[in-house]
Amino acid sequence: MLHSLLLCLVASTALAQPAKPSGLAQSASQVRLSNWQQLLHNGSELNEPAKLEAVNHLINGSIAYVSDQQAWGQNDYWATPEETLKLGQGDCEDFAIAKYFGLIKLGVAVERLRLTYVKALGRNSAHMVLAYYPSPNAQPLILDNLNSQVLPAAARRDLLPVYSFNAQGIYLAKAPTQKLRHPVTMLARWDELSARLSSDNSQQPLL
Repeated sequence: MLHSLLLCLVASTALAQPAKPSGLAQSASQVRLSNWQQLLHNGSELNEPAKLEAVNHLINGSIAYVSDQQAWGQNDYWATPEETLKLGQGDCEDFAIAKYFGLIKLGVAVERLRLTYVKALGRNSAHMVLAYYPSPNAQPLILDNLNSQVLPAAARRDLLPVYSFNAQGIYLAKAPTQKLRHPVTMLARWDELSARLSSDNSQQPLL
């Protein structure tokens, strides 16, 4: 069953309008969205480790990395999962965001998931991954587009965590169990993404 499922920060933005896809591109887009919807429909039967693997595998296998400028004609744009899968392209934030909302849709508790900014040491650049915490004090597992293996954070010595967030708040890497006083809505990209997701009835509620 798992095999079949696997097949299947602060500025305002305006919604980007990519070029109209060709017939072939549109067909590929429909396949990606169909596989995603099949996983979200059937994947709730999986245990949580299998959900992580399935979502990580599907997103990493469906999306080609490009910059926001290449994808959307903007320097920084956080796409919804549907936008990313329709286009078949996205940057590290789009990979992580799609995995975050996909796992929430599959029933993973929001407090177990954090979008995490890190420094990718090998590239000497900012990067985003999704961290999964089996329990509040546990070492997280990392879902990443640079390395397709779901690995414990300690095994990812190429990543230096900076801060993380989810719908419930913001956390610094040096105190991962302590939520900052600043609300997550201070992140304008997140606020704008949340507004677009809230208007889409196919998405799981954010809180």
